[in-house]
Amino acid sequence: MGRQRRFRRRPRPALPTQTELDALPADRRLELIDLDRQNRHRQVNTWILAAGVAATVGTLLVTGLTLRSGQDQLNIAREGQVTDRYARAVEQLGSNKREVRTAAIYALERIARDSERDRLAIRDVLAAYVREHDPDPSKVKDDKLPQEPDTDVHAALTTLARRPNEPTEAADLDLHGIRTPAMVFTVTLLKHDGILTSIEGPNLINANLTNANLTRATLTRADLRDANLTNANLTNARLINAKLGGADLTDANLAGANLASANLTNARLINTHLINAKLGGADLTDARLISADLTDADLNDANLTRANLTNADLTDANLAGANLAGADLRGVRGVSEAMVRKAAKTNAETLFGPLPNP
Repeated sequence: MGRQRRFRRRPRPALPTQTELDALPADRRLELIDLDRQNRHRQVNTWILAAGVAATVGTLLVTGLTLRSGQDQLNIAREGQVTDRYARAVEQLGSNKREVRTAAIYALERIARDSERDRLAIRDVLAAYVREHDPDPSKVKDDKLPQEPDTDVHAALTTLARRPNEPTEAADLDLHGIRTPAMVFTVTLLKHDGILTSIEGPNLINANLTNANLTRATLTRADLRDANLTNANLTNARLINAKLGGADLTDANLAGANLASANLTNARLINTHLINAKLGGADLTDARLISADLTDADLNDANLTRANLTNADLTDANLAGANLAGADLRGVRGVSEAMVRKAAKTNAETLFGPLPNP
């Protein structure tokens, strides 16, 4: 075990006795008195400096707390103003005057920009407003429906379309039952999970409507060319004369949807649910309907030239007058080759039979 060095505190020198002080010459005694005075002066200065530092720190702490308190009060006041503006705008939505309701909608749009915490609530309020104030297609005959929405409904739809971006984890935008005739969304789109964001292009061309809830939506004559409708819910939607050329409807639910005379050329309808869908007169040239469920679908006079229907379910589908020239019907279910040839138009390039083994 190595030798450890011990450090001892040096002993304080003993103060001189009175006898020793008396024995010193006068000049030495004066020198000692002066040194003692200097030591005391240094001690006093040290205490004064420490007190000054403590006072400064205390002042800074008080100032910081005051600023924080002031900021909190400012935030509370701002939140109170936003709440008052929101309550006033929502109250004005119930006005009997259309111009007051329209102004309230644009006031809510401003609040949505100023207050992130209120953005989703305002979005849902406006979606509900459209459903409540636009005529319900299921209760009004087509010839009685207005060609365009009223001014206030148009304002609500426009505000929904151009609102600020929202986080992808936000709740789905519920657009079921909303009618959008003659609406043009110049900088709008629905992205995944039904959330609105920005795009370029008129109407809904190239729109991303992945997972959007468009149940019973009226999109008659809507321009959805090259739109992404993957996994979208379009149950009982009205898409008469809609433009869906090149659209991706993979895994979408179009059960009961009305697609009469719609343009679906080059559309992707892979695994799409088209049970009881109305496709009379629709143009499905070069469409991919691989494994699509067309049970009870109406394909009367539909153009399915060169369409890929491999593994599709055509149980009880109406194929009267459908054009299946060059279509690929290998592996189809629910219908025989004889039944297809009897009801639809085929040619030598129409393919039947099982699919080849991979």
